[in-house]
Amino acid sequence: MANKIISVSLYLLLAVLALISVEAIAHGVDDSTRAFLEQNQGVQFVPFLYIGAKHMITGYDHLLFLVGVIFFLYRSRDVLLYVTMFTIGHSTTLLLGVLSDIQVNAYLIDAIIGLSVIYKGFDNLGGFKRCFKWQPNTQWAVLIFGLFHGFGLATKLQEFQLPAEGLFTNLVAFNIGVELGQFAALALILIVINAWRKWPSFQRFSTLTNTALMSAGVMLMGYQLTGYFIN
Repeated sequence: MANKIISVSLYLLLAVLALISVEAIAHGVDDSTRAFLEQNQGVQFVPFLYIGAKHMITGYDHLLFLVGVIFFLYRSRDVLLYVTMFTIGHSTTLLLGVLSDIQVNAYLIDAIIGLSVIYKGFDNLGGFKRCFKWQPNTQWAVLIFGLFHGFGLATKLQEFQLPAEGLFTNLVAFNIGVELGQFAALALILIVINAWRKWPSFQRFSTLTNTALMSAGVMLMGYQLTGYFIN
């Protein structure tokens, strides 16, 4: 019974992440957040902290990638290493993108984020070794895709043309919020995955789970590319 509960819990988690509105979560912000950002003036540390945390917790594109990253990581130090690589990547381009006003197409960036989800599912399935007889450096891949995830976060803030006054402090607060949200989401995901690993169904359903992860990435990438060519 416990075995089934754990399996169902993880699939429900993946299903919720995959079915949440793409436009509402992955690319846009809710009305109250939009109103605040449009009217923001000066340093607003706590509100930006909250917005950053909420965006990561509800940002299923980022979470799907992290699910793939930690899926086969059994040691705490490995989880810490890979999450740190991802954090360095997205923190760098988040700050650099907004402060240097580096303009990138939001649809293309989010399509690459979708590609990162496909990559991680494919990698977890051993696809590179089977199809290409070659294995990319997984740490560098997480760092590089983290850079694109950071640009994805930056494009959300650039839409609102935030005032220069207090901008750096607000960005730091937003980034800290992102890390707090990431930590909270990862804690939940790790609890479920670590519990599931104790049962035979983990290996039995790992292929199906990572195939589902790839499918979610394909849908996300397709949606964003459609938006790019239509708009």
